[in-house]
Amino acid sequence: MSELWSLWWVWIVAALVLSIIEVFVPAFVFLGMAVGAVVVGVGLAFGLLGWIATPPVLFLIFASASLIAALVLRSVIGVRRGQVKTWDRDINE
Repeated sequence: MSELWSLWWVWIVAALVLSIIEVFVPAFVFLGMAVGAVVVGVGLAFGLLGWIATPPVLFLIFASASLIAALVLRSVIGVRRGQVKTWDRDINE
């Protein structure tokens, strides 16, 4: 099973599946994970991660890239200033 995670196309397929899930659950969470999977898949495809292609290291790179992508996506296409409704008084008053 660990050999499966070392294949580049598995990560690209995972990115595709996560992107499709993002269409149905629009929260920019799955899109960040899809970007992380693409980073690992491309790294494996071009041989950049071949020397450290153990599953724990690949998942650590995936998690780090996903977190960075989610933060960047949140700042670029996230909630804009003034978009959130602020309540001045309680609804029960």
